Amino acid sequence: MRPRSSLGPADSAADLALAVLANLKLAVAVLDPEGGIRLANPRFASLFADASAAMALRAALQATAGGTCEVALDDGRVLRVQAAALAHDLLVTAEDVSDRVAAHARAAADARVDAVTGLGNGLLFKERLTALASVPEREAGPAAALTICLDRLREISEPLGQPLGEAVLRAAADRLRTATGPGDVVARLDDGKFAVLQLGQPQPLAATELAHRLVDLLGRPYILDGHLLTVEPHIGVALVPLDGQDGAQVLRAADMALSLARRHGRGGFRFFESAMEAQIQARRRLELDLRRALTLREFTLVYQPQVNVATGQITGFESLLRWNSANHGTVSPATFIPLAESSGLITALGAWGLRTACCEAARWPRPLSIAVNVSAMQVVDPGFLATIHGALTESGLAPERLELEITESVLLHDDGAALDVLRAVRDTGVRVSMDDFGTGYSSLSRLHSFPFDKIKIDQSFVRAGPDHPSGRAIVRAIAALGHALGIDTTAEGVETEEQFARVAADGCTEVQGYLISRPRPPEEIGELMQAPAFGARRST
Repeated sequence: MRPRSSLGPADSAADLALAVLANLKLAVAVLDPEGGIRLANPRFASLFADASAAMALRAALQATAGGTCEVALDDGRVLRVQAAALAHDLLVTAEDVSDRVAAHARAAADARVDAVTGLGNGLLFKERLTALASVPEREAGPAAALTICLDRLREISEPLGQPLGEAVLRAAADRLRTATGPGDVVARLDDGKFAVLQLGQPQPLAATELAHRLVDLLGRPYILDGHLLTVEPHIGVALVPLDGQDGAQVLRAADMALSLARRHGRGGFRFFESAMEAQIQARRRLELDLRRALTLREFTLVYQPQVNVATGQITGFESLLRWNSANHGTVSPATFIPLAESSGLITALGAWGLRTACCEAARWPRPLSIAVNVSAMQVVDPGFLATIHGALTESGLAPERLELEITESVLLHDDGAALDVLRAVRDTGVRVSMDDFGTGYSSLSRLHSFPFDKIKIDQSFVRAGPDHPSGRAIVRAIAALGHALGIDTTAEGVETEEQFARVAADGCTEVQGYLISRPRPPEEIGELMQAPAFGARRST
Protein backbone atom coordinates (compact mmCIF):
# COMPACT_ATOMS: atom_id res chain seq x y z
CA MET A 1 0.00 0.00 0.00
CA ARG A 2 1.30 3.46 -0.93
CA PRO A 3 2.07 6.11 1.71
CA ARG A 4 -0.87 8.40 2.45
CA SER A 5 1.07 11.45 1.19
CA SER A 6 1.39 9.95 -2.30
CA LEU A 7 -2.30 9.09 -2.72
CA GLY A 8 -4.53 11.20 -4.87
CA PRO A 9 -8.06 12.06 -3.63
CA ALA A 10 -9.80 9.41 -5.74
CA ASP A 11 -7.27 6.70 -4.95
CA SER A 12 -7.43 7.53 -1.26
CA ALA A 13 -11.22 7.21 -1.12
CA ALA A 14 -11.21 3.93 -3.05
CA ASP A 15 -8.53 2.38 -0.88
CA LEU A 16 -10.32 3.51 2.26
CA ALA A 17 -13.57 1.96 1.05
CA LEU A 18 -11.81 -1.31 0.27
CA ALA A 19 -10.16 -1.33 3.67
CA VAL A 20 -13.52 -0.80 5.38
CA LEU A 21 -15.16 -3.56 3.32
CA ALA A 22 -12.33 -5.94 4.10
CA ASN A 23 -12.83 -5.51 7.84
CA LEU A 24 -16.63 -5.66 7.91
CA LYS A 25 -18.25 -8.67 9.60
CA LEU A 26 -21.10 -8.13 7.16
CA ALA A 27 -20.67 -9.92 3.83
CA VAL A 28 -20.88 -7.40 0.95
CA ALA A 29 -20.78 -7.90 -2.85
CA VAL A 30 -21.74 -6.13 -6.05
CA LEU A 31 -23.21 -8.42 -8.68
CA ASP A 32 -23.57 -7.66 -12.38
CA PRO A 33 -26.88 -8.29 -14.21
CA GLU A 34 -25.78 -11.85 -15.04
CA GLY A 35 -24.99 -12.58 -11.38
CA GLY A 36 -21.25 -12.33 -11.75
CA ILE A 37 -19.28 -10.80 -8.89
CA ARG A 38 -17.84 -7.37 -9.63
CA LEU A 39 -16.71 -6.76 -6.08
CA ALA A 40 -16.82 -8.80 -2.86
CA ASN A 41 -15.24 -8.52 0.54
CA PRO A 42 -13.48 -11.51 2.20
CA ARG A 43 -16.47 -12.23 4.42
CA PHE A 44 -18.73 -12.68 1.38
CA ALA A 45 -16.15 -14.87 -0.34
CA SER A 46 -15.90 -17.14 2.72
CA LEU A 47 -19.66 -17.47 3.19
CA PHE A 48 -20.34 -18.37 -0.42
CA ALA A 49 -17.13 -20.20 -1.36
CA ASP A 50 -19.04 -23.48 -1.38
CA ALA A 51 -20.88 -24.12 -4.62
CA SER A 52 -24.09 -25.17 -2.85
CA ALA A 53 -24.09 -21.93 -0.84
CA ALA A 54 -23.63 -19.88 -4.02
CA MET A 55 -26.50 -21.75 -5.66
CA ALA A 56 -28.74 -21.16 -2.61
CA LEU A 57 -27.94 -17.46 -2.80
CA ARG A 58 -28.78 -17.23 -6.52
CA ALA A 59 -32.04 -19.13 -6.00
CA ALA A 60 -33.06 -16.87 -3.13
CA LEU A 61 -32.27 -13.69 -5.09
CA GLN A 62 -34.28 -14.92 -8.08
CA ALA A 63 -37.21 -15.95 -5.89
CA THR A 64 -37.41 -12.67 -4.02
CA ALA A 65 -36.42 -10.31 -6.86
CA GLY A 66 -34.54 -8.17 -4.38
CA GLY A 67 -35.49 -7.15 -0.86
CA THR A 68 -34.73 -9.29 2.19
CA CYS A 69 -34.74 -13.05 2.51
CA GLU A 70 -33.22 -15.84 4.58
CA VAL A 71 -30.98 -18.47 3.05
CA ALA A 72 -30.57 -21.83 4.78
CA LEU A 73 -27.20 -23.47 4.01
CA ASP A 74 -26.53 -27.18 3.92
CA ASP A 75 -24.36 -26.96 7.04
CA GLY A 76 -27.29 -25.64 9.11
CA ARG A 77 -26.36 -21.98 9.09
CA VAL A 78 -28.98 -19.35 8.27
CA LEU A 79 -28.04 -16.14 6.42
CA ARG A 80 -30.12 -13.01 6.15
CA VAL A 81 -29.59 -11.54 2.67
CA GLN A 82 -30.55 -8.06 1.53
CA ALA A 83 -30.39 -6.89 -2.07
CA ALA A 84 -30.58 -3.30 -3.37
CA ALA A 85 -30.56 -2.21 -7.03
CA LEU A 86 -27.77 0.10 -8.21
CA ALA A 87 -27.68 1.85 -11.57
CA HIS A 88 -26.74 -1.32 -13.46
CA ASP A 89 -25.74 -3.77 -10.76
CA LEU A 90 -27.06 -5.31 -7.54
CA LEU A 91 -25.67 -4.58 -4.07
CA VAL A 92 -25.93 -7.69 -1.89
CA THR A 93 -25.26 -7.92 1.86
CA ALA A 94 -25.42 -11.10 3.92
CA GLU A 95 -25.32 -11.69 7.68
CA ASP A 96 -25.03 -14.94 9.59
CA VAL A 97 -28.12 -14.97 11.86
CA SER A 98 -27.92 -18.63 12.88
CA ASP A 99 -27.58 -17.86 16.59
CA ARG A 100 -30.42 -15.36 16.46
CA VAL A 101 -32.71 -17.77 14.59
CA ALA A 102 -31.83 -20.60 17.00
CA ALA A 103 -32.55 -18.36 20.01
CA HIS A 104 -35.87 -17.35 18.48
CA ALA A 105 -36.72 -20.99 17.84
CA ARG A 106 -35.85 -21.89 21.43
CA ALA A 107 -38.00 -19.02 22.72
CA ALA A 108 -40.86 -20.10 20.46
CA ALA A 109 -40.52 -23.69 21.70
CA ASP A 110 -40.34 -22.56 25.34
CA ALA A 111 -43.48 -20.50 24.81
CA ARG A 112 -45.26 -23.72 23.88
CA VAL A 113 -44.10 -25.82 26.85
CA ASP A 114 -45.82 -26.00 30.23
CA ALA A 115 -43.27 -25.12 32.89
CA VAL A 116 -44.78 -27.38 35.57
CA THR A 117 -45.20 -30.66 33.69
CA GLY A 118 -42.94 -30.33 30.63
CA LEU A 119 -45.90 -31.12 28.37
CA GLY A 120 -47.02 -28.85 25.59
CA ASN A 121 -49.21 -25.96 26.70
CA GLY A 122 -52.49 -24.53 25.48
CA LEU A 123 -50.83 -22.50 22.71
CA LEU A 124 -49.17 -25.59 21.23
CA PHE A 125 -52.33 -27.67 21.49
CA LYS A 126 -54.51 -25.04 19.82
CA GLU A 127 -51.97 -24.57 17.01
CA ARG A 128 -51.78 -28.29 16.33
CA LEU A 129 -55.56 -28.68 16.52
CA THR A 130 -56.12 -25.71 14.21
CA ALA A 131 -53.57 -27.04 11.72
CA LEU A 132 -55.19 -30.49 11.76
CA ALA A 133 -58.70 -29.11 11.31
CA SER A 134 -57.58 -27.09 8.27
CA VAL A 135 -56.38 -30.20 6.40
CA PRO A 136 -58.94 -32.20 4.36
CA GLU A 137 -60.10 -35.27 6.27
CA ARG A 138 -58.88 -37.68 3.60
CA GLU A 139 -55.35 -36.31 4.11
CA ALA A 140 -55.38 -35.81 7.88
CA GLY A 141 -57.05 -39.10 8.75
CA PRO A 142 -59.33 -39.71 11.76
CA ALA A 143 -58.61 -37.79 14.96
CA ALA A 144 -60.15 -37.00 18.35
CA ALA A 145 -59.65 -34.17 20.84
CA LEU A 146 -60.00 -35.02 24.54
CA THR A 147 -60.13 -32.39 27.28
CA ILE A 148 -59.44 -33.74 30.75
CA CYS A 149 -60.21 -32.09 34.09
CA LEU A 150 -58.76 -33.32 37.37
CA ASP A 151 -61.46 -32.35 39.86
CA ARG A 152 -60.65 -32.03 43.58
CA LEU A 153 -57.16 -30.79 42.81
CA ARG A 154 -57.91 -27.55 44.63
CA GLU A 155 -58.75 -29.55 47.74
CA ILE A 156 -55.11 -30.69 47.67
CA SER A 157 -53.43 -27.40 46.75
CA GLU A 158 -55.28 -25.12 49.16
CA PRO A 159 -54.76 -26.95 52.47
CA LEU A 160 -51.47 -28.69 51.61
CA GLY A 161 -49.74 -26.08 49.48
CA GLN A 162 -49.08 -25.41 45.81
CA PRO A 163 -45.90 -27.54 45.58
CA LEU A 164 -47.87 -30.69 46.40
CA GLY A 165 -50.58 -29.72 43.91
CA GLU A 166 -47.90 -29.31 41.24
CA ALA A 167 -46.44 -32.69 42.16
CA VAL A 168 -49.86 -34.24 41.44
CA LEU A 169 -49.90 -32.45 38.07
CA ARG A 170 -46.47 -33.83 37.17
CA ALA A 171 -47.48 -37.35 38.20
CA ALA A 172 -50.67 -37.06 36.16
CA ALA A 173 -48.64 -35.83 33.18
CA ASP A 174 -46.41 -38.90 33.45
CA ARG A 175 -49.49 -41.14 33.40
CA LEU A 176 -50.79 -39.30 30.35
CA ARG A 177 -47.51 -39.87 28.52
CA THR A 178 -47.70 -43.57 29.36
CA ALA A 179 -51.29 -43.94 28.17
CA THR A 180 -51.03 -42.07 24.86
CA GLY A 181 -49.38 -42.97 21.59
CA PRO A 182 -46.07 -41.56 20.28
CA GLY A 183 -47.85 -39.48 17.62
CA ASP A 184 -50.46 -38.00 19.96
CA VAL A 185 -50.27 -34.41 21.20
CA VAL A 186 -50.49 -34.15 25.00
CA ALA A 187 -50.77 -30.76 26.69
CA ARG A 188 -51.69 -29.04 29.92
CA LEU A 189 -54.13 -26.23 29.22
CA ASP A 190 -54.40 -24.63 32.68
CA ASP A 191 -54.62 -25.52 36.37
CA GLY A 192 -55.85 -29.13 36.49
CA LYS A 193 -56.95 -29.28 32.86
CA PHE A 194 -55.14 -31.35 30.23
CA ALA A 195 -55.82 -32.20 26.59
CA VAL A 196 -54.92 -34.98 24.17
CA LEU A 197 -55.08 -34.88 20.38
CA GLN A 198 -55.29 -38.50 19.29
CA LEU A 199 -54.08 -39.04 15.72
CA GLY A 200 -54.13 -41.84 13.19
CA GLN A 201 -56.51 -44.17 15.04
CA PRO A 202 -59.97 -45.44 14.01
CA GLN A 203 -62.62 -43.28 15.63
CA PRO A 204 -64.64 -43.24 17.82
CA LEU A 205 -63.38 -46.63 19.01
CA ALA A 206 -59.85 -45.46 19.79
CA ALA A 207 -61.04 -42.39 21.70
CA THR A 208 -63.45 -44.54 23.73
CA GLU A 209 -60.66 -46.93 24.70
CA LEU A 210 -58.31 -44.07 25.56
CA ALA A 211 -60.93 -42.28 27.66
CA HIS A 212 -61.66 -45.47 29.64
CA ARG A 213 -57.92 -45.95 30.17
CA LEU A 214 -57.36 -42.36 31.30
CA VAL A 215 -60.29 -42.31 33.75
CA ASP A 216 -58.87 -45.42 35.40
CA LEU A 217 -55.22 -44.38 35.30
CA LEU A 218 -55.62 -40.76 36.41
CA GLY A 219 -58.12 -41.71 39.11
CA ARG A 220 -55.74 -44.08 40.89
CA PRO A 221 -54.25 -42.77 44.17
CA TYR A 222 -51.06 -40.68 44.14
CA ILE A 223 -48.56 -41.32 46.92
CA LEU A 224 -46.55 -38.11 47.20
CA ASP A 225 -44.54 -36.65 50.05
CA GLY A 226 -46.10 -39.04 52.54
CA HIS A 227 -49.68 -38.27 51.44
CA LEU A 228 -52.21 -40.58 49.81
CA LEU A 229 -54.05 -38.31 47.36
CA THR A 230 -56.83 -38.82 44.84
CA VAL A 231 -58.39 -36.68 42.12
CA GLU A 232 -61.51 -37.26 40.05
CA PRO A 233 -60.85 -37.26 36.28
CA HIS A 234 -63.57 -36.21 33.86
CA ILE A 235 -63.13 -36.22 30.09
CA GLY A 236 -64.90 -34.61 27.15
CA VAL A 237 -64.35 -36.01 23.64
CA ALA A 238 -64.89 -34.35 20.26
CA LEU A 239 -64.16 -35.91 16.86
CA VAL A 240 -62.29 -34.08 14.09
CA PRO A 241 -63.81 -32.81 11.81
CA LEU A 242 -67.25 -34.21 12.70
CA ASP A 243 -67.72 -31.93 15.72
CA GLY A 244 -66.16 -28.74 14.37
CA GLN A 245 -64.90 -27.15 11.17
CA ASP A 246 -61.95 -25.44 12.86
CA GLY A 247 -59.80 -25.92 15.94
CA ALA A 248 -61.79 -23.51 18.11
CA GLN A 249 -65.07 -25.30 17.37
CA VAL A 250 -63.58 -28.73 18.09
CA LEU A 251 -62.11 -27.56 21.41
CA ARG A 252 -65.41 -25.93 22.37
CA ALA A 253 -67.26 -29.15 21.58
CA ALA A 254 -64.85 -31.18 23.75
CA ASP A 255 -65.28 -28.66 26.58
CA MET A 256 -69.07 -28.93 26.38
CA ALA A 257 -68.83 -32.70 26.64
CA LEU A 258 -66.41 -32.29 29.55
CA SER A 259 -68.83 -29.98 31.35
CA LEU A 260 -71.59 -32.58 31.19
CA ALA A 261 -69.21 -35.35 32.26
CA ARG A 262 -68.30 -33.29 35.32
CA ARG A 263 -71.95 -32.66 36.03
CA HIS A 264 -72.57 -36.39 36.44
CA GLY A 265 -69.57 -36.67 38.78
CA ARG A 266 -67.65 -39.68 40.11
CA GLY A 267 -65.26 -39.69 37.17
CA GLY A 268 -66.16 -40.58 33.60
CA PHE A 269 -66.28 -39.26 30.05
CA ARG A 270 -68.77 -38.02 27.49
CA PHE A 271 -68.66 -37.62 23.72
CA PHE A 272 -69.95 -34.38 22.25
CA GLU A 273 -73.54 -34.43 20.98
CA SER A 274 -75.27 -31.63 19.14
CA ALA A 275 -77.94 -31.33 21.87
CA MET A 276 -75.27 -30.55 24.45
CA GLU A 277 -75.02 -26.90 23.51
CA ALA A 278 -78.60 -26.26 24.62
CA GLN A 279 -77.95 -28.17 27.85
CA ILE A 280 -74.81 -26.14 28.54
CA GLN A 281 -76.63 -22.86 27.94
CA ALA A 282 -79.40 -23.95 30.30
CA ARG A 283 -76.84 -24.87 32.93
CA ARG A 284 -75.12 -21.51 32.59
CA ARG A 285 -78.43 -19.73 33.08
CA LEU A 286 -79.07 -21.89 36.13
CA GLU A 287 -75.65 -21.02 37.54
CA LEU A 288 -76.26 -17.30 37.02
CA ASP A 289 -79.57 -17.59 38.86
CA LEU A 290 -77.88 -19.64 41.58
CA ARG A 291 -75.41 -16.81 42.13
CA ARG A 292 -78.31 -14.40 42.63
CA ALA A 293 -80.47 -16.74 44.70
CA LEU A 294 -78.84 -15.97 48.06
CA THR A 295 -79.30 -12.24 47.56
CA LEU A 296 -82.91 -12.76 46.43
CA ARG A 297 -83.58 -15.02 49.46
CA GLU A 298 -84.78 -17.91 47.34
CA PHE A 299 -83.25 -20.56 49.62
CA THR A 300 -85.05 -22.06 52.58
CA LEU A 301 -84.42 -24.88 55.03
CA VAL A 302 -86.69 -27.79 55.86
CA TYR A 303 -86.14 -30.20 58.73
CA GLN A 304 -86.53 -33.98 58.91
CA PRO A 305 -86.79 -35.55 62.39
CA GLN A 306 -84.63 -38.35 63.73
CA VAL A 307 -86.30 -40.73 66.19
CA ASN A 308 -84.91 -42.94 68.93
CA VAL A 309 -85.82 -46.55 68.09
CA ALA A 310 -86.42 -47.60 71.69
CA THR A 311 -88.54 -44.64 72.87
CA GLY A 312 -90.06 -43.29 69.66
CA GLN A 313 -89.07 -39.78 70.81
CA ILE A 314 -87.62 -37.21 68.42
CA THR A 315 -83.95 -36.72 69.26
CA GLY A 316 -83.12 -34.10 66.67
CA PHE A 317 -83.55 -32.86 63.12
CA GLU A 318 -81.48 -32.79 59.96
CA SER A 319 -81.62 -29.50 58.02
CA LEU A 320 -82.09 -29.84 54.27
CA LEU A 321 -81.59 -27.06 51.74
CA ARG A 322 -84.34 -26.14 49.26
CA TRP A 323 -84.27 -23.70 46.32
CA ASN A 324 -87.46 -22.24 44.92
CA SER A 325 -86.22 -20.22 41.95
CA ALA A 326 -88.26 -17.43 40.41
CA ASN A 327 -87.07 -18.52 36.94
CA HIS A 328 -86.83 -22.29 37.31
CA GLY A 329 -89.35 -23.21 39.99
CA THR A 330 -88.34 -25.84 42.54
CA VAL A 331 -84.81 -27.00 41.74
CA SER A 332 -83.70 -30.37 43.09
CA PRO A 333 -80.74 -30.40 45.51
CA ALA A 334 -79.28 -33.15 43.31
CA THR A 335 -79.03 -30.47 40.61
CA PHE A 336 -78.00 -27.31 42.45
CA ILE A 337 -75.66 -28.74 45.10
CA PRO A 338 -73.14 -30.14 42.55
CA LEU A 339 -73.49 -26.89 40.59
CA ALA A 340 -72.71 -24.89 43.74
CA GLU A 341 -69.67 -27.07 44.38
CA SER A 342 -68.30 -26.83 40.83
CA SER A 343 -68.84 -23.05 40.70
CA GLY A 344 -67.31 -22.39 44.12
CA LEU A 345 -70.60 -21.10 45.57
CA ILE A 346 -70.92 -23.93 48.08
CA THR A 347 -68.84 -22.13 50.73
CA ALA A 348 -71.16 -19.10 50.86
CA LEU A 349 -74.27 -21.25 50.51
CA GLY A 350 -73.09 -23.64 53.22
CA ALA A 351 -72.31 -20.76 55.58
CA TRP A 352 -75.83 -19.39 55.06
CA GLY A 353 -77.36 -22.81 55.72
CA LEU A 354 -75.33 -23.31 58.88
CA ARG A 355 -76.15 -19.87 60.27
CA THR A 356 -79.85 -20.16 59.41
CA ALA A 357 -80.19 -23.66 60.89
CA CYS A 358 -78.57 -22.55 64.14
CA CYS A 359 -80.78 -19.45 64.40
CA GLU A 360 -83.99 -21.39 63.71
CA ALA A 361 -83.05 -24.27 66.05
CA ALA A 362 -82.34 -21.80 68.85
CA ARG A 363 -86.03 -20.80 68.75
CA TRP A 364 -87.40 -24.34 69.06
CA PRO A 365 -89.46 -25.08 72.18
CA ARG A 366 -87.19 -28.03 73.08
CA PRO A 367 -83.38 -28.08 72.97
CA LEU A 368 -83.04 -30.88 70.43
CA SER A 369 -80.00 -31.36 68.20
CA ILE A 370 -79.73 -29.89 64.71
CA ALA A 371 -77.67 -31.68 62.04
CA VAL A 372 -76.19 -29.68 59.14
CA ASN A 373 -74.51 -31.20 56.09
CA VAL A 374 -71.11 -29.76 55.18
CA SER A 375 -69.13 -30.42 52.00
CA ALA A 376 -65.45 -31.16 51.54
CA MET A 377 -64.91 -27.67 50.13
CA GLN A 378 -66.32 -26.11 53.30
CA VAL A 379 -64.12 -28.19 55.59
CA VAL A 380 -60.92 -27.24 53.78
CA ASP A 381 -61.92 -23.58 53.58
CA PRO A 382 -59.61 -21.53 55.87
CA GLY A 383 -62.60 -19.68 57.35
CA PHE A 384 -64.61 -22.81 58.26
CA LEU A 385 -63.99 -22.69 62.03
CA ALA A 386 -64.76 -18.98 62.10
CA THR A 387 -68.04 -19.67 60.25
CA ILE A 388 -69.07 -22.20 62.91
CA HIS A 389 -68.12 -19.84 65.73
CA GLY A 390 -70.04 -17.00 64.08
CA ALA A 391 -73.18 -19.13 63.63
CA LEU A 392 -73.14 -20.24 67.26
CA THR A 393 -72.46 -16.75 68.56
CA GLU A 394 -75.14 -15.09 66.42
CA SER A 395 -77.80 -17.70 67.26
CA GLY A 396 -76.90 -18.35 70.90
CA LEU A 397 -77.21 -22.08 70.18
CA ALA A 398 -75.32 -24.33 72.60
CA PRO A 399 -72.44 -26.03 70.72
CA GLU A 400 -73.47 -29.51 71.89
CA ARG A 401 -76.80 -29.13 70.06
CA LEU A 402 -75.05 -28.69 66.70
CA GLU A 403 -74.04 -31.74 64.68
CA LEU A 404 -72.08 -31.54 61.42
CA GLU A 405 -72.62 -34.33 58.93
CA ILE A 406 -69.71 -35.12 56.62
CA THR A 407 -69.20 -37.81 54.02
CA GLU A 408 -66.06 -39.88 53.60
CA SER A 409 -65.06 -37.76 50.60
CA VAL A 410 -64.04 -35.04 53.06
CA LEU A 411 -61.21 -37.30 54.24
CA LEU A 412 -60.15 -38.92 50.98
CA HIS A 413 -57.48 -36.42 49.94
CA ASP A 414 -55.50 -35.94 53.10
CA ASP A 415 -56.47 -37.37 56.46
CA GLY A 416 -54.17 -35.10 58.44
CA ALA A 417 -55.43 -31.71 57.30
CA ALA A 418 -59.14 -32.54 57.35
CA LEU A 419 -58.93 -34.44 60.62
CA ASP A 420 -57.15 -31.52 62.29
CA VAL A 421 -60.06 -29.28 61.33
CA LEU A 422 -62.62 -31.81 62.57
CA ARG A 423 -60.78 -32.25 65.88
CA ALA A 424 -60.84 -28.48 66.33
CA VAL A 425 -64.59 -28.58 65.65
CA ARG A 426 -65.14 -31.23 68.34
CA ASP A 427 -63.01 -29.25 70.78
CA THR A 428 -65.68 -26.52 70.64
CA GLY A 429 -68.32 -29.04 71.75
CA VAL A 430 -69.89 -29.49 68.32
CA ARG A 431 -70.68 -33.08 67.36
CA VAL A 432 -69.48 -34.70 64.10
CA SER A 433 -71.22 -37.58 62.33
CA MET A 434 -70.29 -39.62 59.28
CA ASP A 435 -73.03 -39.57 56.65
CA ASP A 436 -73.71 -42.30 54.05
CA PHE A 437 -71.43 -44.71 55.89
CA GLY A 438 -70.27 -47.66 53.83
CA THR A 439 -70.51 -46.04 50.40
CA GLY A 440 -66.97 -44.60 50.28
CA TYR A 441 -63.46 -45.91 50.76
CA SER A 442 -61.78 -47.30 53.86
CA SER A 443 -64.80 -46.68 56.11
CA LEU A 444 -63.38 -48.66 59.03
CA SER A 445 -60.08 -46.80 58.96
CA ARG A 446 -61.97 -43.51 59.27
CA LEU A 447 -63.62 -44.70 62.49
CA HIS A 448 -60.22 -45.66 63.83
CA SER A 449 -58.65 -42.29 63.00
CA PHE A 450 -61.43 -40.01 64.27
CA PRO A 451 -63.96 -40.38 67.13
CA PHE A 452 -67.21 -39.73 65.28
CA ASP A 453 -70.27 -39.12 67.43
CA LYS A 454 -72.68 -40.86 65.06
CA ILE A 455 -72.74 -43.15 62.03
CA LYS A 456 -75.53 -42.64 59.48
CA ILE A 457 -76.15 -45.82 57.49
CA ASP A 458 -76.81 -45.14 53.82
CA GLN A 459 -80.38 -45.72 52.70
CA SER A 460 -79.27 -48.08 49.92
CA PHE A 461 -78.49 -50.68 52.61
CA VAL A 462 -81.60 -49.89 54.66
CA ARG A 463 -83.94 -50.37 51.69
CA ALA A 464 -82.30 -53.60 50.46
CA GLY A 465 -85.10 -56.18 50.33
CA PRO A 466 -85.12 -59.94 50.88
CA ASP A 467 -83.51 -60.46 47.48
CA HIS A 468 -80.40 -58.62 48.72
CA PRO A 469 -79.47 -60.22 52.05
CA SER A 470 -76.06 -58.56 51.95
CA GLY A 471 -77.72 -55.18 52.54
CA ARG A 472 -79.21 -56.31 55.84
CA ALA A 473 -75.96 -57.98 56.83
CA ILE A 474 -74.16 -54.67 56.32
CA VAL A 475 -76.75 -52.80 58.44
CA ARG A 476 -76.40 -55.38 61.20
CA ALA A 477 -72.60 -55.21 61.08
CA ILE A 478 -72.51 -51.39 61.20
CA ALA A 479 -74.98 -51.32 64.09
CA ALA A 480 -72.86 -53.84 66.00
CA LEU A 481 -69.74 -51.83 65.28
CA GLY A 482 -71.41 -48.65 66.54
CA HIS A 483 -72.51 -50.44 69.71
CA ALA A 484 -68.98 -51.71 70.34
CA LEU A 485 -67.52 -48.23 69.86
CA GLY A 486 -70.25 -46.44 71.80
CA ILE A 487 -71.40 -44.56 68.68
CA ASP A 488 -75.05 -43.95 67.79
CA THR A 489 -76.21 -45.42 64.49
CA THR A 490 -78.97 -43.81 62.41
CA ALA A 491 -80.70 -45.74 59.64
CA GLU A 492 -81.53 -43.32 56.81
CA GLY A 493 -84.37 -43.57 54.32
CA VAL A 494 -86.78 -45.67 56.40
CA GLU A 495 -90.08 -45.58 54.50
CA THR A 496 -92.02 -48.68 55.63
CA GLU A 497 -92.95 -50.44 58.85
CA GLU A 498 -91.08 -53.48 57.60
CA GLN A 499 -87.88 -51.46 57.19
CA PHE A 500 -88.33 -49.94 60.65
CA ALA A 501 -88.78 -53.35 62.26
CA ARG A 502 -85.76 -54.70 60.42
CA VAL A 503 -83.30 -51.93 61.39
CA ALA A 504 -84.63 -51.97 64.96
CA ALA A 505 -84.00 -55.71 65.16
CA ASP A 506 -80.57 -55.20 63.66
CA GLY A 507 -79.57 -52.86 66.49
CA CYS A 508 -79.79 -49.33 65.02
CA THR A 509 -80.37 -46.70 67.71
CA GLU A 510 -82.11 -44.09 65.51
CA VAL A 511 -84.14 -43.93 62.33
CA GLN A 512 -84.90 -41.19 59.83
CA GLY A 513 -87.15 -41.25 56.80
CA TYR A 514 -90.58 -40.65 55.33
CA LEU A 515 -92.15 -43.23 57.66
CA ILE A 516 -91.42 -40.84 60.52
CA SER A 517 -92.03 -37.60 58.66
CA ARG A 518 -91.31 -35.81 55.46
CA PRO A 519 -89.00 -32.79 55.80
CA ARG A 520 -91.02 -29.98 57.41
CA PRO A 521 -90.77 -26.19 57.13
CA PRO A 522 -89.60 -24.27 60.23
CA GLU A 523 -93.09 -23.18 61.27
CA GLU A 524 -94.22 -26.81 61.69
CA ILE A 525 -91.37 -27.97 63.92
CA GLY A 526 -93.00 -26.86 67.18
CA GLU A 527 -96.16 -28.81 66.38
CA LEU A 528 -94.13 -31.87 65.43
CA MET A 529 -92.28 -31.73 68.75
CA GLN A 530 -95.59 -31.72 70.65
CA ALA A 531 -96.91 -34.80 68.81
CA PRO A 532 -96.98 -38.16 70.60
CA ALA A 533 -93.96 -40.41 70.44
CA PHE A 534 -93.61 -42.36 67.21
CA GLY A 535 -94.60 -45.68 68.80
CA ALA A 536 -97.74 -44.16 70.27
CA ARG A 537 -98.69 -42.67 66.91
CA ARG A 538 -98.30 -46.05 65.23
CA SER A 539 -100.60 -47.76 67.76
CA THR A 540 -103.47 -45.27 67.38
